[in-house]
Amino acid sequence: MLAGGTGGAALAAGIAATRPDCELSVVANTADDDEFWGLLVCPDIDAVLYRLAGLFDDVAGFGIKGDSTHVLDMLRGAGQDTWFRLGDRDFATHIMRTSLLRSGSTLTEATIELCRRFGVGPAVLPMTDSEVRTRFTTDAGELSFQEYFVREGLRPRLQAIEFAGIEAAAPTGEVVAAIDSADLVVIGPSNPLISIAPILRLTRPHLRREMTVAVTPIVGGASLKGPTVDMMKALGMNATPVEVARIYREVAGGFIVDLRDRALAAEIEALGYRTVVADTVMKDGGRALAETVLGNV
Repeated sequence: MLAGGTGGAALAAGIAATRPDCELSVVANTADDDEFWGLLVCPDIDAVLYRLAGLFDDVAGFGIKGDSTHVLDMLRGAGQDTWFRLGDRDFATHIMRTSLLRSGSTLTEATIELCRRFGVGPAVLPMTDSEVRTRFTTDAGELSFQEYFVREGLRPRLQAIEFAGIEAAAPTGEVVAAIDSADLVVIGPSNPLISIAPILRLTRPHLRREMTVAVTPIVGGASLKGPTVDMMKALGMNATPVEVARIYREVAGGFIVDLRDRALAAEIEALGYRTVVADTVMKDGGRALAETVLGNV
């Protein structure tokens, strides 16, 4: 699974729940990572970890369910700018990760150790151990991922997206091995512009089109999670499953489109896809969609 922190993470949890015998590896985007209060925060990695561990806060859309904010409250009281929200148990994850990194672990090694500590069976793999960071060019200047998404609330007009450090980065040996040995690679229903794009920039040479299937992140003209539709429109793209299929056509041979967009199936097939029409809205923890992905493509 190639995943961001929303739909892709949810589908990974669905696969793990319905097919516990499946040897699942989740390659997580790291381009939205950032450092806060001296700690490395990896939102997409953590969303996958927390979902697979049954801890994810679906109401907030990030972090650990039922978390408290005593540390953040103390920081705010001490005059710290706390626009980036972290819960107390979430802080613990970042403390453990940063401690492992400072002890000499790579990000991959630290993530595998966190999987062990959280009791997560599937392998959660950072797309790279190198530093890659999303940068948004906006009418308010250049912003980091978290500045644009969290601090500014997506208000500045988006003009361009770049991935700083991507040219010098490489996929890890663990990521390459997972893809090379896979019976199926699933591009999860995550934002294709910011969650999946950096992963593809690194892994594209290793993907076999006939063994790769993509799941639409757009349903009935809307993105169920996140600003996929708004971002595509801001960059002058048609915000439809067909446009997403065009983005993935060189790396994926299968495409799952939602039944609400069944009228677009023929147009997607004309791009050279094996197309499956199914309910992609994950109301059951991703189990039904997992069965569709594994059983019909």
